[in-house]
Amino acid sequence: MANPTIVVMQGDQTGQELLDQALLVLNPSVLGVPIDFVTFDLSLDNRRQTENRVVFDAAAAMREHRYGLKAATITPESQNDVGSPNAILRKEINGTVIVRTGRRIPGVAPPVGVYSPISVVRMAVDDAYGAKEWREEKDGDEVSYRTEKISRRICHGVAEYAFQHAKRTNAKVFGGPKFTVSPTYEGMFKEELDAAAARHQDVPYEPQLIDATYALLLVKAGEALVIPTLNRDGDCLSDLVLQMFGSIAGSESILLSLDANWNPQVVMAEAPHGTAPSLFGKNVANPMAMILAGASLLAYHPGKEYQTASRAIYEATLEAVMSGARTTDLGGGASTTEFTQEVIGRVKTKLEVWSTLG
Repeated sequence: MANPTIVVMQGDQTGQELLDQALLVLNPSVLGVPIDFVTFDLSLDNRRQTENRVVFDAAAAMREHRYGLKAATITPESQNDVGSPNAILRKEINGTVIVRTGRRIPGVAPPVGVYSPISVVRMAVDDAYGAKEWREEKDGDEVSYRTEKISRRICHGVAEYAFQHAKRTNAKVFGGPKFTVSPTYEGMFKEELDAAAARHQDVPYEPQLIDATYALLLVKAGEALVIPTLNRDGDCLSDLVLQMFGSIAGSESILLSLDANWNPQVVMAEAPHGTAPSLFGKNVANPMAMILAGASLLAYHPGKEYQTASRAIYEATLEAVMSGARTTDLGGGASTTEFTQEVIGRVKTKLEVWSTLG
């Protein structure tokens, strides 16, 4: 079995600093398994210099090697600039779903009392993102327009993956689109969710409109949930869900390209937060999400030793928090590098102990 090759996509500001920490954890000298890396500079300066060619090259490398680890990058505000690399990457690898899971952080009291995991399974492309926009003068007023689209293929993929994920995690599929207001557009997604429910009758299904989903999250604290969403809804909802568990930096974000059988074909992991310019250079940002993003890639590799390494990173990261190694966003005083070194020490210990036990 070939060694996994991870396509490393460098980013900007604090995003790059946290990627560097995740790569320290993924070092083969820490994990005891061979991993190859190919690196692409997706910083704003290099994207401008290459006119986004580097982004297309990184996407091609992910299609070849299957795994990608991306730092947070700056998206310029000007419409005439290079735009978001995420939009290009998602399209070029044929991304279908983005999965973000809020989970309890040991030793950290959730601000709203949620304890069971909540996964948001979101469309990776289309909807409000990449829509054509324009303005017109009409009757002495200025009117803005936007054309959006979703496809049945993507709707089917998100619905199917949501039910598969719920089955794996013993969760309920909960929520849905605002199909009562948009029966043609959002109704297509609702049709695919209902069809997936019929195919997976062993998975609990509680459809809700998206606004009711937001409201009911606060009273569903005891249930593990999987929430399938449109692209824009999921972007907003996943930030809320992660913060409900104590920090948006407490969980990884996974982009999946699915094959004809709706199994992961390409996996790109990143932190769900941005470049945090106010924290840049201060050694105080929480590296949890980037470290867990690296761990998530190894979990998709078929080799047992890589799945073991993935589990070691997950456990070590959460145990580090439980033991009191917490950055300021979690109420502690650990620096970025101190937290990473605590995780590395625990990973090495776990792997050594497990190797003696067989």
